[in-house]
Amino acid sequence: MASYSRKILMIFMVFSYFMLASANFYQNFDITWGDGRGQILNSGELLTLSLDKASGSGLQSKNEYLFGKIDMQLKLVPGNSAGTVTAYYLKSEGSAWDEIDFEFLGNLSGDPYTLHTNVFSQGKGGREQQFHLWFDPTADFHTYSILWNPQRIIFYVDGTPIREFKNSESVGVPYLKSQPMRIYSSLWNADDWATRGGLIKTDWSQAPFTASYRKYNAINACVWSSSSGTSSCNSNSDNSNSWLSEELDNTSQQRLNWVQKNYMIYDYCKDTKRFPQGLPAECAVNKSS
Repeated sequence: MASYSRKILMIFMVFSYFMLASANFYQNFDITWGDGRGQILNSGELLTLSLDKASGSGLQSKNEYLFGKIDMQLKLVPGNSAGTVTAYYLKSEGSAWDEIDFEFLGNLSGDPYTLHTNVFSQGKGGREQQFHLWFDPTADFHTYSILWNPQRIIFYVDGTPIREFKNSESVGVPYLKSQPMRIYSSLWNADDWATRGGLIKTDWSQAPFTASYRKYNAINACVWSSSSGTSSCNSNSDNSNSWLSEELDNTSQQRLNWVQKNYMIYDYCKDTKRFPQGLPAECAVNKSS
């Protein structure tokens, strides 16, 4: 009977951990600005951010992470969202910060969203790749994921890799490996640049603009303790951290190439006009197969 009770307790603990890590926004996030425009709903299973003419809104994770495989489902602002930006990203603190960005640039009704990605290391960014999506991101929820391990960063959309940024320390490029980062998201007005370079302004008669979030999952992530200066992965001796050495297999590489061939609309590593003295050093390392 004692053995049965222990099994029930273990099942409850595993279930509780899963709920804490993957479902409950109350447990995992703080709405940090927006004066009530951000809301946690449905007993913590849904979160919304809104923007009107007075203010946008934003959130941040309670935990910091040093490496992780993190998923979030988003449903973007529908209709005429021109001028708005929904940002979903990882970022460290300080003047020489690290950052991994998804940014969704709003559009006129009927035009595709632009998915803008960027990677900052030691405060240096300018590593933009932009895509159009192969679906309407406002019609339903879709999963946007970041794999960040010591060798590479991979951006995924519904499990399909769209971008890989490899560790390029071998050619002198700092990598994101020592600064813990929080997860942030915000919905804000950027009509000075977001839609057609700022030509299309926000139509405030369409406000409030709302983006929705659900099914956050950071089970496969290393929670950082600032008090002890250690990671939760340091003491984990099982095989659950295989993602720490994960890389693209042949099938995933083919899917990445398909996305970049058909849906990429800008790649800084191909912008020779922007870099007349030569492309950034990491471009050679990150060249697709």
